[in-house]
Amino acid sequence: MTDISGQCLCGAVTVTATINTGERPAIVRACHCDMCRRQTSSMFMSLATDPGTLKIEGPEKIYRSSEWAQRGFCEVCGSTLWYGTLHDGVKNIAAGLFDNAAGAPLKLEFYSDMVPEGYALAGDHRRLTTQDAIALFAPQEGDNS
Repeated sequence: MTDISGQCLCGAVTVTATINTGERPAIVRACHCDMCRRQTSSMFMSLATDPGTLKIEGPEKIYRSSEWAQRGFCEVCGSTLWYGTLHDGVKNIAAGLFDNAAGAPLKLEFYSDMVPEGYALAGDHRRLTTQDAIALFAPQEGDNS
């Protein structure tokens, strides 16, 4: 178990969480969807944290970005804080809030078929296409979420 802490650009929002417990090692994930690229001007890099350990303090604003998701950002400086899915309440915290992304390795890319021609992430990690990512995150037909 490792406790980590981070903050937004201006320091008004602080974040704490636990990583690396049990069978869930800390990993970094990259999302290349249109919304993440528009929000961050690049890809959104998130850090997997242990369920129930994430604590966010400070002036956080929430924006509902789709039928199944919302995004958090600092009300003061605008730093991206998290991407969250509505059906399960999970918040995927921005890896950049933590020094060296808490030392976690890149293990997963979402919307890998939408990566702009100007960059590509190196390494041997899992890459999900748009179809794979939507199947993972979007509520299934008949869900009330």
